[in-house]
Amino acid sequence: MAHTPFTGTIPDDRLYCLRYDMWVQETADGEVLIGATSFGIFLAGEIIAFTSKPKGAEVEIGRGMGTVECRKTVLAVHAPVSFVLLEGNDEAEERPKLVNVDPYGAGWMARARPTRWAEEKLTLIDAATYRQHILKIEPEASFG
Repeated sequence: MAHTPFTGTIPDDRLYCLRYDMWVQETADGEVLIGATSFGIFLAGEIIAFTSKPKGAEVEIGRGMGTVECRKTVLAVHAPVSFVLLEGNDEAEERPKLVNVDPYGAGWMARARPTRWAEEKLTLIDAATYRQHILKIEPEASFG
């Protein structure tokens, strides 16, 4: 079967975690929205189920913040920053297709209060740097 190169968007208005292919967007009230990048979803395959940790869970950077089920496996979703979960995306849990088709909008995975934002923010990269990272892995990638 022929390989289909990655085609997707990497919005400029958020930060990215190279290690886990996750995005983080700071909101005006000091909270963050967190989700999987379109490239991360491309690598994992179509997501058919998403489950978040319970509201109020304290999650350390790199630890599981939920799970996704793909066609052939169940994967832990690793936290790109440490946080207290304010809410998981119930809509995405009920309709996991949202994560696939709108990962930067309706398919977000967590709304949270970061616990070490000042230091951990420095471990994240901007969109231009993340695009360069993708091109190293997937030279034929294109960004819409």
